[in-house]
Amino acid sequence: MTIVYFAWVREVIGRDEEQVERPAPDSSVADLIATLAARGGGYAQALEDPTRLRAAIDQRFAPLDTPIGDAREVALFPPVTGG
Repeated sequence: MTIVYFAWVREVIGRDEEQVERPAPDSSVADLIATLAARGGGYAQALEDPTRLRAAIDQRFAPLDTPIGDAREVALFPPVTGG
């Protein structure tokens, strides 16, 4: 499965995307974030407060409690703002 990082999440982690082993189908996006944050370093820093993150599963916005299922891609990014 591909994890894609955007904006300051990408900058702090230090990569645009990566391939990871797909978690159990009933794992949520929040579970994935916790697993990635446990890696430490930039992951821990960028993912320490999931309330500051938004997600998309296969390019569709999804709440963090959404199960990942058989997704091919999960994107993590800060809330979108604009004027």
